[in-house]
Amino acid sequence: MNNNNFIINNANIFMPDCEFKSGNLYISNGVISNEPAGDSQILESENLYIIPGLTDIHFHGCNGHDFCDGTFESLEAITQYEAQNGITSICPATMTLSEEDLTRVMKAARKFHESNSALAGINLEGPFISPAKPGAQNPKYIIKPDVNMLTRLQDSSGGLIKIAVVAPEVDNGLEFVSQAKNIANISLGHTACNYETASQAFSLGANHLTHTYNAMNPINHRDPGPVIAALENKNVMIEIICDGLHVHPSIVKATLKLFGDDRVIFISDSTEAAGMKDGVYKLGGLDVIKKGNKATLTDGKTLAGGACNLMECFRTTVKIMNISLETAVKCSSVNPAKCINSLDSIGVIESGRIANLAALDKELNLKWVIQGGSLIDSTK
Repeated sequence: MNNNNFIINNANIFMPDCEFKSGNLYISNGVISNEPAGDSQILESENLYIIPGLTDIHFHGCNGHDFCDGTFESLEAITQYEAQNGITSICPATMTLSEEDLTRVMKAARKFHESNSALAGINLEGPFISPAKPGAQNPKYIIKPDVNMLTRLQDSSGGLIKIAVVAPEVDNGLEFVSQAKNIANISLGHTACNYETASQAFSLGANHLTHTYNAMNPINHRDPGPVIAALENKNVMIEIICDGLHVHPSIVKATLKLFGDDRVIFISDSTEAAGMKDGVYKLGGLDVIKKGNKATLTDGKTLAGGACNLMECFRTTVKIMNISLETAVKCSSVNPAKCINSLDSIGVIESGRIANLAALDKELNLKWVIQGGSLIDSTK
């Protein structure tokens, strides 16, 4: 029996129009097909939700490993853990490090990508950020935005950098936006910019907002800040951490009403602490303390990324925040793929595509995962 041929019967399938439809799904040689192959394995699927595998475009690590470890072993462990949790494509984020260290990370990612397409891109979160809003980034390595450095890093990555973060208010920030917009999607993040500067950055070509509300000025009725500037520019997509800690559930729901579910991307911002027991871990060289689903710096107050994977965040949005399942899938699968210009290969279930699927029961428990057309072991 071909282990890349499957019949999925009587399932609720998430269609390209972002609605569920009851029916059958066939996979032939790892590719979604209109007809079953002769030697197909039948997957138990009655009454299951079949969704595109999730895509996390902003997380740092999991299972005791960090993307910035820059090793094949860490990248393999990260992709395996994510896939076992229904996250079949990843675009991990860097920390604020030296150019030497970032170059090492880029080269490792490029080599890994050659044999594993689950690594769909890189989110360059540092080092072009504001010293006033470092969050859990290491202030030691924050530097002025440098398009030549971005170009060097992009060359080292083989074009994998899909998002580059900048604080537009810092010296050379707006010039960077204008010069770098054709190298990667430019995101405003870790920024103390006001509404006017954010609006100018978006007019110059920035099209993304990094973990919205976190490490930026809040909305104020006399000082609207970058979130309202993003709202007014229809080309801007925004990330939002949906672990229930970084952003209050009511704000997540309000944001969806403001922006619409075409422009919102759910992320985990998880660190190496995700999937691990409580304890002390690292993030960009800084100590991080994990207690339950919360990760902080040693001050016990500063949130240091997330301790939940994207599937856990996905469940939180539906079961705790009462966001519709359709919207949650759209914001966790379709929109992130669209953001990193990969919607032609991931994020949608349709004939002719390589199968990247997750099967969920009515309680959103993961039942099985297909990644790259192959059935993989998954957590229960």
